[in-house]
Amino acid sequence: MPPARKRARSYDPVRTRTAVFAQFGHVREVVRGLSPEQLALPTRLGEWTVRDLVAHIGMALTAVHRSLALPEPPQQDGVLLDWPFATAASSSAIDEFTRGLAADHPDLDAYLADIDASLRDLLADHPGTRILRTNAGGLLLDDYLVTRTVELVVHTDDLAAAVPGLDVPYDRHALAAATRLLADALAVKAPGGSTEVRVPPYAVVQCVEGPRHTRGTPPNVVETDPLTWVRLATGRLAWRDAVADAAVSASGERADLGGLLPVMS
Repeated sequence: MPPARKRARSYDPVRTRTAVFAQFGHVREVVRGLSPEQLALPTRLGEWTVRDLVAHIGMALTAVHRSLALPEPPQQDGVLLDWPFATAASSSAIDEFTRGLAADHPDLDAYLADIDASLRDLLADHPGTRILRTNAGGLLLDDYLVTRTVELVVHTDDLAAAVPGLDVPYDRHALAAATRLLADALAVKAPGGSTEVRVPPYAVVQCVEGPRHTRGTPPNVVETDPLTWVRLATGRLAWRDAVADAAVSASGERADLGGLLPVMS
């Protein structure tokens, strides 16, 4: 996948920071009430337990800490839309690191509280224009925080799927940012204008090579809700299953996205 060389849209940095802390706060609240038996439950993420998953959610935010601890790169050589395509390469290292964190932090509430406090301090000390060294190249801090909304939303959904009856709220702005970034990533992966993908109320993108639609009702339309889109885009839900369950509507000969999903894994 060639890297994206232009930014699809802008994100309000104040809203992004607020959304990161709001969604992390929702996670902290439900984790505080989990029993040892619930923390030992399996998840849909390989051999990870709920405890491992919670440790990983914390790790997703301390990625900011680790990047800020490194020397600032001389220039920004990455853009936000490079990030969705750069995550798979480090999956084995992430797995090992996550298991170590889960073992080293038996008190998950204290672990998450410390991350919240320390991240607030770091963001107060660093401007959004600070360049971070990331797996997608040198990214602005403000842009990298948008990627944290994806991590938080995706893993909030993983957490809810693992614990029966668990209801974890989604911050509206976190869900919106995650939906938009993943929709824009699809447009990068399959450039074109023959198919319109709608994820109301947050995103509409044009993608897939073919005749470009300009007026009236598009001949190829895909529509779904934000959480279904996040699951499709990250491989939590198969296209054929979403269509069969009517979680996605797809009309037109170029509306089958099964071969293009997931956009990140």
